[in-house]
Amino acid sequence: MYQKAYGLIETLAPLHVGATAGEESGNLNLIFRDQFTRTGIVPGSSIRGRFRSEMYHADANETNYWYGHESVTGQENSTTESLVKFEYASIVWLPVFCPGQPIVWVSCPRLLKRYKRIAGVEGAVPDPYTGSSNLQGRESGGQRTLFFNLGFLTIHKVQDFTGWFPDGIQQPAVVVDDSDIGMIHDMALYRQSRVALNKEEKKVSEGAFFNTEALPEGTLMVFPIALRKEDKGATWNPFDDGKEAELYLGGLESIGFGHCRITLRGI
Repeated sequence: MYQKAYGLIETLAPLHVGATAGEESGNLNLIFRDQFTRTGIVPGSSIRGRFRSEMYHADANETNYWYGHESVTGQENSTTESLVKFEYASIVWLPVFCPGQPIVWVSCPRLLKRYKRIAGVEGAVPDPYTGSSNLQGRESGGQRTLFFNLGFLTIHKVQDFTGWFPDGIQQPAVVVDDSDIGMIHDMALYRQSRVALNKEEKKVSEGAFFNTEALPEGTLMVFPIALRKEDKGATWNPFDDGKEAELYLGGLESIGFGHCRITLRGI
């Protein structure tokens, strides 16, 4: 039997988890995307690797117990199954620049349905083009219109979104159609060019120019966790200070990417 729990990710800096510069991707480092909504994800293996690494520094034996023992050359049956399993993290709310706000959190029914299933949110998923009750917009003829960089977006309904934000604090937000979220997501991504300078002179080293994209600061994500119950009665406690910690995800932390606050619920 598995105990269901879940984790929440709030990005405190741009988050890049995806390809690195190389022959496969040229000099553009793309993030991993969901195949249907085309929005950013963090693979479960990346989350597992970070959690495992954090525990390994404190107690290697405890790490092998919870995350499984790797195979040992020449020893049969040396591997063990992980007692903690992670699925990928998907976006719940994505912050998008909007003139005059200046930030509006955007989501779509498909992403909110997954969040509802994982976190047990009560109530029906908001319809497309429903805005939060605190969303500012131009009102004319009984309609509220929001101005994005890509154009105007008409709000058809207004609803209290308090229960749809993990911390219970409603932000200015709008739910768009599943077919629109991919375009808005690409508009909101953090993009930057990076170079490495030659050690001897101030010019770019050969092959050391690359562009990278990342989920912006303030993105809210969710991922399911499954805990297999054992007779030993041990408790999985990945963070020393409780159920919340600030960790780095992804491989670009040395240049200021990947700083996140992770909160666990249901463990």
